Amino acid sequence: MMIRRITFLVAALLASALCVWGFFAGREVPFSQQWPLYEALRNTASIIFAVVGAWLAIIYPERLKLSFGKASGSAEAGSANVGLLLLPAVHSTILLVVLLLIGVIAPLLKQVPTLLMHVSLFRGLSYSCLAALTCWQVVIVVMTLFPAETVQAALDRENAHNDMNAQRGKLRRR
Repeated sequence: MMIRRITFLVAALLASALCVWGFFAGREVPFSQQWPLYEALRNTASIIFAVVGAWLAIIYPERLKLSFGKASGSAEAGSANVGLLLLPAVHSTILLVVLLLIGVIAPLLKQVPTLLMHVSLFRGLSYSCLAALTCWQVVIVVMTLFPAETVQAALDRENAHNDMNAQRGKLRRR
């Protein structure tokens, strides 16, 4: 518990430092050089959204049928983990919305003469935003590992249970 808090604190401090550094160093980076990084983030968020959606459809097909009002057999026992699986997709969706809005708003802001007088400031803000969104994307990528960990733990429990039953069967035959 304490190690998790320390890890979270260190990660938050590193992310904050990256955003501050991005602001100061990014003031010299033109938006035309920043935009491919925004596009890469958008592509990564889209991929995560698609992969998590596929996982959901594969792992919990019965739960999905129930969610959309279709009659089905019994719901799977692990359906409580659907939320854990959906979390990265939800965050990726929000990230995509932010990135799409930046793509629409940035060219409009470049047309405002008053803002052009402070182009260095806005480049720094943009790069700082890019750093923050990148850190968020890293967290989302790490969150995609949690459902896999849950599935692996369930498989390990099932294998241990099967091994125990096999050993009991051997003892009974003797």
